[in-house]
Amino acid sequence: MVTSASPTAAGRAALERLRQWPGDHRVAVGLSGGVDSSLTAALLVEAGWHVEGLTLWLMSGKGACCAEGLVDAAGICEQLGIEHHVVDTRETFQQEIVERLVTGYRDGITPLPCSQCNRSVKFGPMVAWAEQERQLERIATGHYARTRHGGPDGRNQLLRGVDRNKDQSYFLYDLPQAVLGRIVFPLGELTKPDTRLEAARFGLRTADKPESQDLCLADHYGSMRAFLDTFLPPRDGEIALADGTVVGTHDGIEHFTIGQRRGLGVAWKEPLHVIRLDAAMNRVIVAPRADAGRRHCTVGAVNWVSIDPPSSTMKVEVQVRYRSAPIAAELTPVEPTDDDRARERPHRCHLVFADDQFSITPGQAAVFYAGDTVLGGGLIQREA
Repeated sequence: MVTSASPTAAGRAALERLRQWPGDHRVAVGLSGGVDSSLTAALLVEAGWHVEGLTLWLMSGKGACCAEGLVDAAGICEQLGIEHHVVDTRETFQQEIVERLVTGYRDGITPLPCSQCNRSVKFGPMVAWAEQERQLERIATGHYARTRHGGPDGRNQLLRGVDRNKDQSYFLYDLPQAVLGRIVFPLGELTKPDTRLEAARFGLRTADKPESQDLCLADHYGSMRAFLDTFLPPRDGEIALADGTVVGTHDGIEHFTIGQRRGLGVAWKEPLHVIRLDAAMNRVIVAPRADAGRRHCTVGAVNWVSIDPPSSTMKVEVQVRYRSAPIAAELTPVEPTDDDRARERPHRCHLVFADDQFSITPGQAAVFYAGDTVLGGGLIQREA
């Protein structure tokens, strides 16, 4: 790979960090065919690492991580002069993501597929494949996040990316310690404009490629509604107030999410928000904003990332959606139930927010922060 242009200040800093990275400098780079993963590979090559490209084949047909992505990933590897490997993970993706997602929406929750995909389809399997098939000890991806090694009790810690507009640590909260210890995030201290400039410096074919704005399944099927309609038949039901007053109808609770105000198709004397999805009754429950806020929730399947599980109440900042602002809250550990103890992630906690929240959505992740450090996170549970 040859580039005559000089790196930007951010690029130089990234290269220096990679050159000083402790331990083995052999790595498999997860390539999706986008500019972020492409630059990740280019920076590692320029920094002198032995780099091989790895693309996971998640779905057949068009989509951000399918046919077009495979072609662009292969082209980047050719451009950089590195090997490219494609691993067929379609069956795992179907079982772990598609089937779980459909079941969740059918049952009245709004699942978060990206963190589950990162844990069970991408990072863990990538680490295992790289080690077993190519004897590579590390993997790298184009995520805007950072790691810190040798934290309290020798833990690997997960931190936000420097670019708060692109920070993807929210989706990475569920990664285990063994995986975090092998990850390299070369873009963690870059901004998106830095990435574009550096990709142009290398002349990467993906330098100007538009970003996907949707979940990969929405890209693949055309929209999230189209994806759900493929697997779930229409189920006509009622939209009602908490007291049972019917104010409208719907064709499937899967098309609604907690906090939603627009697109309800309801004419009422004041704006209404979705506050609950009742799968048993096939009802969407709505309320005026004054009655729609919640001050607390329970979080299950908690993964404590950067610290050991706490034994007492602590103050944290919580993110309940990817794009939501951090919220001040008190976190109290909850004794696991017998069912919890049988699961891989038995930890639970209770959150009390400083202010009312309008998007506390069962199935979505609540991720706990102390400044830039990801303390842990889990899935918001449906209240009984």
